[in-house]
Amino acid sequence: MSGLRFELPEQRHLVFEMVIPVRWGDMDAMGHVNNTIYFRYMEIVRLEWIHRRVAPPGPQGPVIVNAFCNFLRQIEYPGEVLARHYVGEVGRSSFDTWITLERTDRPGVRYAEGGARIVWVDYAAQKSVPLPAEVRALIEAPFATSPS
Repeated sequence: MSGLRFELPEQRHLVFEMVIPVRWGDMDAMGHVNNTIYFRYMEIVRLEWIHRRVAPPGPQGPVIVNAFCNFLRQIEYPGEVLARHYVGEVGRSSFDTWITLERTDRPGVRYAEGGARIVWVDYAAQKSVPLPAEVRALIEAPFATSPS
């Protein structure tokens, strides 16, 4: 961490990406996407990755224990956001995720970057549990093909 800005680590690998349309209702009175919507975009890509690639909803699953966003540029309507989802450090029951947001009409220009630490929990017991082997394998597998 540098001051109040979190830096994305070099040691991370791409696991998923998707395009999210910017909706008129995403904007605030200042004419740009409201800062809370950046977190929504990150939530959308994170949940799509988890539910499509890692594990469908069940008795065990992910809980976010912290989240952050570095706002780099204003996103405005109309447009589309390319959200790229990365995984970093994987522990016994947790893993770090990182997300970058850019406009599809400005490839390579980051508008925001953020992340979250996710802990795998048993929902009924409300306790962390070790990552299941099949979940760990999927989390550690790099993104190799275009998402469906």
